[in-house]
Amino acid sequence: MGHGHGHGPPYKVPDASIYKVADAPELVEVERALARRGLKDPWLRNEVWRYNVKQFSTHRSRLVTFLFKGFPLGFAAFVATIGVEYALGVDYHGGHGHGNGHGDEKGHGSGHH
Repeated sequence: MGHGHGHGPPYKVPDASIYKVADAPELVEVERALARRGLKDPWLRNEVWRYNVKQFSTHRSRLVTFLFKGFPLGFAAFVATIGVEYALGVDYHGGHGHGNGHGDEKGHGSGHH
């Protein structure tokens, strides 16, 4: 079942008691705002891991990583494609300039072909 990824059973699930709202200043503020309204979120502790900068970095850096994860490989593929097309002499213009027989000399269509 592990498919050779090195994280097969038995999985090590951390104990929920290691996460404390007091460790995440942003969540402490949420907890206080809820308390001012007489509310409490019993599941708030489940969000603490998201604010563990040492283990999971910041939200912004996770977003940047997510958005640009494939950029180096994609850019390399782009450069390789351009190089191969150049080496093979691929021409997307088909050898047609502005005077390709469509319309008059000024590039305006005359309606005749």
